[in-house]
Amino acid sequence: MTARQEPFAAAVTGLGLVTAAGVGAKATWHAVTQDTVPGGVTHQEELTDLPCDFMYTIAGLDTTELLGVATQRLMDRFAQLAVIAAREALLDAGLDPESWDSSRVAVVIGSAHGGLPFYDQQHVAMAGRGARRVSPKLAPLTVVNSAASSVCMDIGAHGPSLGVATACSSGTVALGTAHQLLRAGVCDIALAGGAESVLSRLLIASACQMKAVSTRRDDPATACRPFDADRDGFVVGEGAGLLVLERPEHARARHAPVRAHLRGYGASSDAYAAVAPDPEGKGIERALRTALADAGVQAGDVGHVNAHGTSTVANDHIEAAVLQRVLGDHPLVTSTKAMTGHALGAAGGIEAALTVLALEQQLVPPTANLQVLDPRIPVDVVHKEARQAAFDCAVKTSLGFGGHNAALVLTR
Repeated sequence: MTARQEPFAAAVTGLGLVTAAGVGAKATWHAVTQDTVPGGVTHQEELTDLPCDFMYTIAGLDTTELLGVATQRLMDRFAQLAVIAAREALLDAGLDPESWDSSRVAVVIGSAHGGLPFYDQQHVAMAGRGARRVSPKLAPLTVVNSAASSVCMDIGAHGPSLGVATACSSGTVALGTAHQLLRAGVCDIALAGGAESVLSRLLIASACQMKAVSTRRDDPATACRPFDADRDGFVVGEGAGLLVLERPEHARARHAPVRAHLRGYGASSDAYAAVAPDPEGKGIERALRTALADAGVQAGDVGHVNAHGTSTVANDHIEAAVLQRVLGDHPLVTSTKAMTGHALGAAGGIEAALTVLALEQQLVPPTANLQVLDPRIPVDVVHKEARQAAFDCAVKTSLGFGGHNAALVLTR
């Protein structure tokens, strides 16, 4: 009889965040733990004729100053955000690219849409002025993997480089994939998460037609309201969130402070519909149970969940029902999207980083803009103010269009 293998726990040694809530992990965490009206929600001139003409954007971010003109021109904005977050994460982890074995460093970054705004621009150029006006940089700047390749070039990483595209679960799947690469011994260090920037008329127009986004044009700052009885859709945001993950023996050998452990990962497909989640939540339940088993933890061990919590009618009550069914009533649940916007493929990376900070601080951020809890939400949703609590285990859940589900288990 084969002995049960001990769960593999990747060491989280660094965080990098750039979001509409703040530039840097410290600024973002400060914003999401305050009971304030979200900042960063701005009307967009390009969208004035659409039912939703606003989105969460990153204020005060000078990418030219941070990256330099020459480097910036080689990347679409979503890749620029990934590089900026990667630099912060490496600095936080105390890693020097000059001293590591670069062949043992992996980069795995998720994005739902890649450089979609640049596609928009180039389509307009071709339609108005002909094919000769199309940039030769269209393909290399806009493919989903360009964030990972840009980070690799910036830091000199020569291990596996992967771009993950599973819609709004992309960042979470990227982290799970990195966890698997580390467990398999393919690499010693993995920089993983998500990046997205989609100021795109085409995308927002489609989201409006699907009735997926909020149309509260008169009060955009409070439009995104996860789990609220009066929610009417999400608000698109931009950002990037990356974690430095290491094999535990590698982190120990260099005496790295460990911020948390990524202990379990689960993924599944609804195989149900292109947009709507399985109404019984079977897919996300399967992913969550798989992650718990992978981590070797019991449902009762989980004290906090950073939920997908999009502020859409269907997602919130289906996800909450699954959380109650699998984990019970005790975990403190939050959605931080009301402060960052729904950063699509970057959401999982951003929210996993916030989950690490919640474990460290023993503090659960409030769900901003939540005024009246939907009576169909059967879990303890933290709102009004952050809640101090003692917990050693937390979960991050993500759902994506096409039925892509993912869950992570993180521990102190």
